[in-house]
Amino acid sequence: MEVPETCYARSGDVSIAFQVAGEGPFDVIVVPGFVSHLELAWTVPFHGEFRRRLASFARLILFDKRGTGMSDPVAGVPPLETRMDDLRAVMDAASSKRAAIVGLEEGAPMSLLFAATYPKRTAALVLLGGFPRAMWAADYPWGWTEERYRQEHEADLKLFGPRDAAIRSFSDLFGEGPARLVDYYRQSASPAMVTALSRMNAEIDVRGVLPTIRVPTLLVHGENDHVPIEGARYTAERIPGARLVELAGARHVPTGEDLERFCDEVERFLLGVHDAGGWEDAEAETVLATVLFTDIVGSTAKAVQLGDRGWRELLERHHAAIRRELSRFRGNELDTAGDGFFASFDGPARAIRCACAINESVRQFGLELRAGLHTGECEVVDGKVAGIAVSIGARVAAQAAPGEVLVSQTVKDLVAGSGLGFEERGAAELKGVPGEWRLYAVADAAA
Repeated sequence: MEVPETCYARSGDVSIAFQVAGEGPFDVIVVPGFVSHLELAWTVPFHGEFRRRLASFARLILFDKRGTGMSDPVAGVPPLETRMDDLRAVMDAASSKRAAIVGLEEGAPMSLLFAATYPKRTAALVLLGGFPRAMWAADYPWGWTEERYRQEHEADLKLFGPRDAAIRSFSDLFGEGPARLVDYYRQSASPAMVTALSRMNAEIDVRGVLPTIRVPTLLVHGENDHVPIEGARYTAERIPGARLVELAGARHVPTGEDLERFCDEVERFLLGVHDAGGWEDAEAETVLATVLFTDIVGSTAKAVQLGDRGWRELLERHHAAIRRELSRFRGNELDTAGDGFFASFDGPARAIRCACAINESVRQFGLELRAGLHTGECEVVDGKVAGIAVSIGARVAAQAAPGEVLVSQTVKDLVAGSGLGFEERGAAELKGVPGEWRLYAVADAAA
């Protein structure tokens, strides 16, 4: 197979390189792990074989993440939310309404988040050597300790040292063709980008998203993968209906018979989903969404002070200011009750920045707001969202101090790499919601 033509999709002010290969009856899009290079990938072990196998039975869409490969260089590393925008931009440019998402290693967290947030565009989900969280935690003991993670990063940086030393260092990991793979990774990103990626990955935690994924899901993980297989088991147990295939003896980058087994499993799974109608248009019953609630502090006293006409005019200015910010940050206004607003977003970082911008904009009218956000699985009813996640969002807002934007732990976990800062507000009991909830105030909404 010849190397496909490289095209570009515009995502905001960044150009994302992508390719389309094969003419199968359904679309598959690969979310690369670590770093990638669209044109070189076809010439190296695993990447080339895997792409050719996928393109033999599907219409294959490939892309380089921004900052890597043939996509535009960027300062720093974009958060998962921005990467989801890039993926949607590529799908639109490739005229793909719905695709199976195949997430490799570091691409797994974004793939998980995409499947939960955009179920109408996700026919199926496949993860290879992936993880929902990188770092150790008391409730996730398979993650890397800070020391082990530092060692892994230092090992990655050896790619950019003497070539012969890099080849020797990575021969155990790659198994087959280490020289070509070392050259491939050296040309896919700079040392600074690899370091920035490492820092961002240390913050990622999408475990809260796993139970909200409602698309057919397959995980394939090598028994000898340096990414602990326990993380794959943890993930599969928490995604409804997910299936895990453990490849005995396989490494992180499968080759030879291991690669054949991996490709066989993926092809069998995707053809089965297609035969069952997985690519047909379907209305999503649930989606992952971030809900925002705001209300004016001291509204009754303000209304008495201004009188009916003055209060009505102030509310009109308040409403107009909030709607401007919702439009700017792609928020969806769902309800307005008196002086309160209820809106939803497809990304938590946008929702936080919108809430902060709203607070700033209404201060010119002498108003202070309480704002609360939560990300969770929402029922879709007549184009609007409902359910327990919405109730939690309202309860979080009720806990906020005047002028404060308060978020749940889930929101905080999903905005790794966004530049947002938080101050812990401790655990709170939310009225009518079981358990304790850790809440955080937004301290820094820098872009």
